[in-house]
Amino acid sequence: MSFWHTMSWKTDGITVSAPVQWRQLDGMVTVLWEAESQAGASGYYLADDPRIMFFFNDVSPNVRISNRSDDFTRNARAMPRAVYVPAGMPMWTTSRSAHRFSHLNLHLHKDRILRYLAPSVGSSCAQAALRRPAELHDIAGIDALARLLATEIRSPTKHAVYAESLVGSIVAGLLDIPAEADQRAGGRLTQAQMNKLLVHVDKVGGYRMSVADMAATVGLSESWFSSVFKKTTGQTPLQWQLCKRIEQAKQMLGKGDLPVASIAAQLGFSDQAHLTKVFRQVEGETPAAWRRLQQFRAL
Repeated sequence: MSFWHTMSWKTDGITVSAPVQWRQLDGMVTVLWEAESQAGASGYYLADDPRIMFFFNDVSPNVRISNRSDDFTRNARAMPRAVYVPAGMPMWTTSRSAHRFSHLNLHLHKDRILRYLAPSVGSSCAQAALRRPAELHDIAGIDALARLLATEIRSPTKHAVYAESLVGSIVAGLLDIPAEADQRAGGRLTQAQMNKLLVHVDKVGGYRMSVADMAATVGLSESWFSSVFKKTTGQTPLQWQLCKRIEQAKQMLGKGDLPVASIAAQLGFSDQAHLTKVFRQVEGETPAAWRRLQQFRAL
């Protein structure tokens, strides 16, 4: 399949530091980049086709990314080592400090990826996985594959099918594809999706996410997300999120003598009384009483 990707992008403060190397494959374009970024550098990227970014060095302390431009500070997160970006999903980046980076871009024709995945996981599951963004901070499972692919891009020594199989394995290792047991269960969120929600709840802290925000985090429509979420957890999305905020309150109560009113403010409750009411509903006692009990048990 002859394929060349289409992409709109704009950067400021990012400079290519070595010749770009690339290789065109069957329904894929693989590109190796070496670059330098200044503090405060920014980027915008939008591709018509699915793509994967794999970083050979950890840039998470330096780079923040977001898929929304309206409130970058609230929606930004650390750049992971590997990212799958569905077709048509925009990405904004900003650099906190000057750094160098090396990364692999894989531009993919969706029909080529469907042809690779569908025989094993089914067409419906494969198409759903292509619509869901995916991010990995722990890239141990695909690091060796990416490095082998980079070597083959720099100096091809084998038939193209070798590089194509490496890309396919990276796709299978990065995309959010449910395990067979999860597929048989049907109508439930995958463990990867639940993990993504947990990470996002921890990141936003006191900001109360809407159901639409939570659905967008895992790449589902709001109506479908609401339906499968309760089947998965036994709670509505907002009930589950409230319980997670109470878990955060317990962690803060157990760490020291921070006033309950300060904890309430940091976690987005309207005031101390609001936190106390919700805390009692969930834990059966007030925050102050819970803290005293933990302190007594620690003696």
